[in-house]
Amino acid sequence: MRISAKADYAVRATLELALSPDGKPIKGTKLSEAQDIPLQFLEHILLELKHHGIVRARRGAKGGYWLARQADEVTIADIVRAVEGPIAHVQSAPPESIEYRGNAEHLQEVWIAVRASLRTVLEHVTLADLVSGQLPSEVRALAASPDAWAAR
Repeated sequence: MRISAKADYAVRATLELALSPDGKPIKGTKLSEAQDIPLQFLEHILLELKHHGIVRARRGAKGGYWLARQADEVTIADIVRAVEGPIAHVQSAPPESIEYRGNAEHLQEVWIAVRASLRTVLEHVTLADLVSGQLPSEVRALAASPDAWAAR
């Protein structure tokens, strides 16, 4: 799976919002500078996050962006889906809707397993987990494997 810059930027921006004291609004320029994200691209991402109810926004001198929900209620999967759509689609279709024939007949099960694996991580890690550094045990276990760190 390739994680796009858009998804990465969205998670990083919302993480900055989760760290905001008392949920005070943060200007887009400040978010952009804090995570080295191009401002114009970030503003499009924040608009999508707002549309999906993950962030709120206010214009003006005291305006900015803030989380629409508590950090422990926002998963990485929520953020990725907001900016990229469903997780682990195959050619823009959910894997359960695809039928393969012949030698590829069992490929559907592989794609379903890939999606389940991604969900095991993305649906169980919240912004609060990232802020605290206390990742779920199953995620820590996966990341602790030396094989997980090997680039291929």
